Amino acid sequence: MFNYTKKKYYWSTISSREESKSWSSYNKKFFKNEMKKKRLIPILLLQNGNLVQSKGFNSFQNLGNPIHAVKRLSQWGSDELIYLDISRNNNYDIERDDLKYKNNSDFLSIIKEVSKVTFMPITIGGKIKNLKDVEKRLKIGADKVSVNSAALENPKLISMIAKEFGSQCLVISIDVKLIQNQYRIFSDGGSKISNYNLDEWIDIVTKNGAGEILINSIDRDGSKKGYDIKLLNSVQKRSKIPIIACGGVGNWQHFYEGFKKTNVDAVAAANIFHHIDQSVYLSKKFLYEKKINIRKPDLLVV
Repeated sequence: MFNYTKKKYYWSTISSREESKSWSSYNKKFFKNEMKKKRLIPILLLQNGNLVQSKGFNSFQNLGNPIHAVKRLSQWGSDELIYLDISRNNNYDIERDDLKYKNNSDFLSIIKEVSKVTFMPITIGGKIKNLKDVEKRLKIGADKVSVNSAALENPKLISMIAKEFGSQCLVISIDVKLIQNQYRIFSDGGSKISNYNLDEWIDIVTKNGAGEILINSIDRDGSKKGYDIKLLNSVQKRSKIPIIACGGVGNWQHFYEGFKKTNVDAVAAANIFHHIDQSVYLSKKFLYEKKINIRKPDLLVV
C-alpha cells in the first residue's frame, strides 16, 4: 500500500469534544466562516506541452508556455489551480526552441516544474487510469487528482482511490452536453457519449467516496455566455458533495452569477484568466466588493 499521508485541514480535524473551553465565541465564528469560504479556481488546459484555450471541446488556440502561466496565476492570488492534460498522444514538445523554452518529455515532468513555482493547492487531471497514476501525481506535488473517463469506464476506481488516498484528494470531472432537452454525459474529451444519465452518475460518484465534482458544460465552453445555471442547480440539488462550476465565463459578472444564482462551492474558468493582467486578483476583488464570501484578494510579492 502506498504510504501517503492524508492532508488534514485544521478546522476539519476538530471535534466538539476536542474544542478548548477557552475558545471565545469570536474564534468559533471565525473558523465556521472560514469553512464556508467560496473559491475561485483557474483551470489550465495542456495539449502536447502547450497551454491552450478551448471552445466547445473541439477548437483550441495555443497560448504558450504552461509554467509561466502557473507562476502568474499563483502570484495573482488564486485559491487553487486545476491543471488538465487534454493531449490525445504523448508528444509534449512545445516547439519553441527559438524562445529557449525548456521542453519536458512527458506530463509528469511538466507537473514537477509546476510544483516549483506555485504557492496554491493543485488538482491534476488527465490520463489517470489506475491507483499507480494517482500515486505518481501525488508524489510530485499534486494535492488532488481529477478523474473523468476512467471513472466512467470503471466506477469502482472511484472507491479504490478514495479508500487508498482519501476522498479529500479526489475530484470527479463530469463533461455534460444538452441533447434533446436532456443533459448527457461525455467522456474522452467530449467525443464519446456515456450510458449513464446525469442523476444516476452523480449518485454513483457520491456513494463511492468522491470528494468534489467538477461540472463542465460542453455547450458553454469558450462561449463567453456565462454558466449554465440550470445545469448547476440540477447538479447541486442532487449532489451531497461540493460542486465546482465550469464553462462559459466571459466576464467577472458571470462568476458573481454563478455564486448568487446557485449554491456551488467554487467557480472555475480557463480562457478568461489568460488575457487580462492580474486577472485572478481583479476578479476576486470584484466578487469581494459584491460581498461574496471569498478570501480577501491579494497579490503575492516574490
